[in-house]
Amino acid sequence: MRSIKPRHIRRSFPRYLTTSSTVPSQVTPITSLLIANRGEIALRINKTAERLGIKTTTLYTDPDASSQHASCSPHSIGLGAANGYLDGERIVKLAKQHGIQALHPGYGFLSENSAFAERCEQEGIVFVGPPAQAMADMGDKARSKEIMTKAGVPCVPGYHGSEQGEAELLEHAKRIQFPVLLKSVKGGGGKGMRIVMEESEFLQQLKSARAEARASFGEGGEVMLVEKYIIRPRHVEVQVFADKHGNCVALGERDCSVQRRHQKILEESPAPDLDDVTRLDLWEKAKTAALAVGYVGAGTVEFIFDKDTGDFYFMEMNTRLQVEHPVSEMVTGTDLVEWQFRVAAGERLPLTQKEILERIEERGAAIEARIYAENPEKGFIPDSGKLVHLRTPKTDEDIRIDAGFVKGDTVTEAYDGMIAKLIVRGRDRETAIRKMELALRDYEVVGLSTNIEFLKRLCRSPAFIEGDVETGFIEKWKEELFDPVVIKPEVYVQAALGIFTPQPMKAIEPHGESLGFGSNSREQNFFFKSLDVLDQKEGEVVEVKITQKGNNLFDARVNRKDEGAQDFEDLVSSPISTSEKASLVTFFPHTRIETTVVQDPNNDNKITIFQHGAKTELSLVSPTWYEKALGLKDVAASVAAPMPCKILKNEVKEGDRVAKGAPLVVIESMKMETVIRSPQDGVIKKLAHKEGDKCKAGTVLVVFEEETAAE
Repeated sequence: MRSIKPRHIRRSFPRYLTTSSTVPSQVTPITSLLIANRGEIALRINKTAERLGIKTTTLYTDPDASSQHASCSPHSIGLGAANGYLDGERIVKLAKQHGIQALHPGYGFLSENSAFAERCEQEGIVFVGPPAQAMADMGDKARSKEIMTKAGVPCVPGYHGSEQGEAELLEHAKRIQFPVLLKSVKGGGGKGMRIVMEESEFLQQLKSARAEARASFGEGGEVMLVEKYIIRPRHVEVQVFADKHGNCVALGERDCSVQRRHQKILEESPAPDLDDVTRLDLWEKAKTAALAVGYVGAGTVEFIFDKDTGDFYFMEMNTRLQVEHPVSEMVTGTDLVEWQFRVAAGERLPLTQKEILERIEERGAAIEARIYAENPEKGFIPDSGKLVHLRTPKTDEDIRIDAGFVKGDTVTEAYDGMIAKLIVRGRDRETAIRKMELALRDYEVVGLSTNIEFLKRLCRSPAFIEGDVETGFIEKWKEELFDPVVIKPEVYVQAALGIFTPQPMKAIEPHGESLGFGSNSREQNFFFKSLDVLDQKEGEVVEVKITQKGNNLFDARVNRKDEGAQDFEDLVSSPISTSEKASLVTFFPHTRIETTVVQDPNNDNKITIFQHGAKTELSLVSPTWYEKALGLKDVAASVAAPMPCKILKNEVKEGDRVAKGAPLVVIESMKMETVIRSPQDGVIKKLAHKEGDKCKAGTVLVVFEEETAAE
C-alpha cells in the first residue's frame, strides 16, 4: 500500500466541496430541524444549521431551563423531568405537531436507538443519521461482531450470546480466561463496562455493570458481552462517512487511548506510532464494516490495537456523530455536521477518499481535550456547581472551543459533567501538544473541580509526548501524573494582596513612601491553608503579613511551619478589584508576576489563584487563637458525600470494623457509580442514609466511633 508522507501539495481546496452538478433529482434540502439533545452538541448542531439557513427548534428539561442550548434558538420546547431527552415517542410527536421536517439526535440519549430512528422514518421525519436497520445491526454489540466476522474483519475473542444468567456468564468468562471485559450490548461512553481481573470478583462486577448500564441505556442495557481483556490495548477508531449512492470514505483515524473509567479524556488524529500500512488497512476495514450493513451518514468504527502483538480487532461501531468529531474536522478541513445534513438530503459525499488523504497530508495533527467537572486527584469523582468564574483561551483557526456552558451557568449532576472541548491543530503532533498545553494554561474555572490541571500534566508527560499511549496510560504513569507539588511563597503573597484592602496615603513621595515623622503604614495578617491534594504540605497553615507602606507599595512576610520567615520588601503592586475577582501585577525582586485572585461568592473562605498558568486553591482560615475562642474543630470522624448523589448501596453495617481504603458506600452521580472508601481504620458508628436516598454534596454518609478519630 502507498505510504502516507507529507508531499506539501500546493493544490488548493475550498473548505466545503459539494457536487451540485451531479446531484440527483431526489435531493430534498433540509429546511427545518429539531435538535433532540442538549449542551455543547446541541449548540454545535445549531451553529451549522444556522449557517446553512435551516430553521432550528431545541429541547430542554427542567434542569436545563436556563441552559445555553435552550436559548440558542427562538423556538425551544420544554420536556419537563430530567429524563425527558429519553422520551422518544413524545419527541417524535412534538416534531410532527410543529411541522418539523428533520431531527438530529446528536450523541448519547436516543442517538443510537434504532426504534427511535424507525419511528421517525414511519412518521415521515428525516432522521439525520443511519437507517434504522443499520443502526440495529451495529448497535447490538453481539450482532455487529457476527456481521464483522462474516465480512472478514477480526474481532476480539469473547462470548456474545443469549445465555445471560450469572452462572452461565461466569462459565463463559472461565472459558475465555481472566482477565475479561464486561460490557453492555447497548454500551457506549464507558457506561456499564468493567474489567474483571479474577474469578472471585466476577459476580460483584457483573451486578455493578448491569445496574449502571440499565440506568444509562434503559431496558436491555443489562445484556452483557464477555470478552478477552487485552492487557496493553490502544483504542484506535476510524471516522467513516457514507451516502445513499453507495459511496463510503474514511476521514482518518483517531487515537483515544488516554482514558479514565473507560471514558476518553484526550483524542488525537493521526494516531501516533502507527505505520502507514496498518493505518490504511484500518481505514479499509472500517469502510468494509460500514458497507456490510448498508450504512449511511457519520459513523465511527472502533478497534482495539494490541501493543504486544501488533494485532488489531474490531470492537464496535458507534452509529452516530462522536464527541471527538472536531479532531477529524481539524485534520480534514470539513464540517461533518454539514456533511450529515447534505447526505440526509440525498446528496453525494462532498469529497473523495483521495481528496481526504491529500488534506490530511497537508493539515498536520489535531488534539482534543475534554474539560470535565471532576476531581482527578480524588479518583476522578464527578463534581457539579455554578461556574462563578470562567476565562477561556483565545480561539482562531487552529484553536477551537465547543462548550455548552458560560460563566454563571450551573453544571448539574443530572447529566454528564463535560463542560467543554478544547481542540487545537499544529503542523505536527509535537506542535499540537505544545499548543494544547499553552491553551490550557489560559483556561480558568472557579465554582467546581475540573480536570484542567491534570490535562496540563498529561501534555507534559514524556511518555505521552513520545506517543507511548495505551488505555492503561493513567494508571501506568500515575506517580508522574500525580506528582506532589510545592506552592511557592509568591502564590501566598499574591493571594493576600488580592484580598487586602489598601487605603490611600495622604502624602506620598515620588517613590511611594510616606512623608513626615512616625509610621503611616497599615498592616493585615492572613492565614491560608492549601486545598490542593497534591501539595506536599497539604493542610499546613501559612501566615502572610502584608504591610502597606504607600500607594501601591507593600512589604510581605510569609511564615511557614518548620521554616524561617521569608520577607519580600518594596513590592510594587496595583490590584484592580471587582466584586468577583482581583487582577494584580506585582513587581517582586527580579520578576514581574501577573495573577488573578477569585473569592468564591458561595464560600468567602475559598480563594482561587491563577498564576504562571497554574491554578491553586486555598482556604482562608481563622488564626488558632480565634478557633479556640469559638471552640471550632473539624469533624474528623465522618465521611461526607463529595457531590450530589443517590445512595446505591451501603457496603458496611453499624458496628463493623473497617480498614483504611475499605468500601463504605456506593453512590451514583451523573449516571456513574462511585465507591466511597474509608479514610481511616475504625468502627462504624452510624450509617446516615439508606439505599435510594438522594443527598446533597457535603451530606454526612458514615460516622465513625469518636474514640477512633481521636487515636
